[in-house]
Amino acid sequence: MWAVAAIGGILVMVTGELTPEAAGGVLLRLAPILVFLVAVTVLAELADASGLFDVTARECAHWGRGSTLRLWLMVVGLASLATILLSLDTTAVLLTPVVLSLARQLGLPPIGFAMTTVWLANTASLLLPVSNLTNLLAQDSLGFTTRHFAGHSWAAALAAIAMTVGVLGVRYRATWRTTYEVPPAPRIADRALFVTAAVACLALGPLAIAGLPVAWDASILALVLVAGFVVRRRDVLTVSLVPWRLVVLVIGLFLVVAAGHAHGLDDLLARLTGSGDDLLALLHLSGVATVGANLVNNLPAYAALEPTAGSVPRTFALLVGVNAGPLVLLWGSLATLLWRERCRARGVDVGWREFATTGLVGVPLVVVASTVALSLTS
Repeated sequence: MWAVAAIGGILVMVTGELTPEAAGGVLLRLAPILVFLVAVTVLAELADASGLFDVTARECAHWGRGSTLRLWLMVVGLASLATILLSLDTTAVLLTPVVLSLARQLGLPPIGFAMTTVWLANTASLLLPVSNLTNLLAQDSLGFTTRHFAGHSWAAALAAIAMTVGVLGVRYRATWRTTYEVPPAPRIADRALFVTAAVACLALGPLAIAGLPVAWDASILALVLVAGFVVRRRDVLTVSLVPWRLVVLVIGLFLVVAAGHAHGLDDLLARLTGSGDDLLALLHLSGVATVGANLVNNLPAYAALEPTAGSVPRTFALLVGVNAGPLVLLWGSLATLLWRERCRARGVDVGWREFATTGLVGVPLVVVASTVALSLTS
């Protein structure tokens, strides 16, 4: 997908569909977001290498005391926190294989756990700007501090997580009724790196809420953790830690969408999304955003629809659709594509039918509940 986006971005530049000045404006806007993306990915990858996610997941199994329902609720909490504090890609890419491995070791059916991580990677990504690239773009557009952003998004975020728990709790209830044998307490291989990683990950959210630029926060914390690995495990520090494909994907997609805006896309989408800040208008916008995200992926859907928002409530309704909505088709969000790769690597193949049938029932419930909560607190 990154290669297609790169070719598209190059074509709109070479053919003159997008002027160099307009492209420069796109890159200028994306620069701090891409810095954050690289920094938080390095931070999450090194945290994973320190054993933070593996030990935490095993500790959840220990605390679950043999109850699969209790274990699942702990995974829900862990996935929600990972998404909120470290972005949805962290949950999709790093937490998913840990949780699936844990399910295998405990002899539990993995499909419910797999669906839990991908759903919460998307639906739990509404609270903070750092939780999703779309949130960072919205924060930049609105000029909000992180605290101000969370003040508008908290109700929708809480509703999305609560409805996700309800949907998946019912959908995979047979799994949650089982039990497992309690494993031994997890062992920490390198306590210094483990503690450093834990502190760095937990510090990102509070620093962002304090009003510091998230790109700087994530970069400083990532550098602290890099320094720890330089001293204790230098072999882990490779170029592969940098998500260059994701950077190319984001730049390419936004160049293509910018070219569309330059050729009348705004007028077409404005007619499609309507106007107004009342509940029906917000439901209309979040519904259109949900459909768009599932059809063309949530990043280009947000970039295309952002100019049609026009107000704070509508911007957050748009985020509800593109963040919590792309769970019907497997290409709806980049996190979902990355999640499916990790599932396959662990021998868990979630078919499109399983994914779509769960999404067709659950996504409308999540999106409507979140939009209603947003409307009540706007």
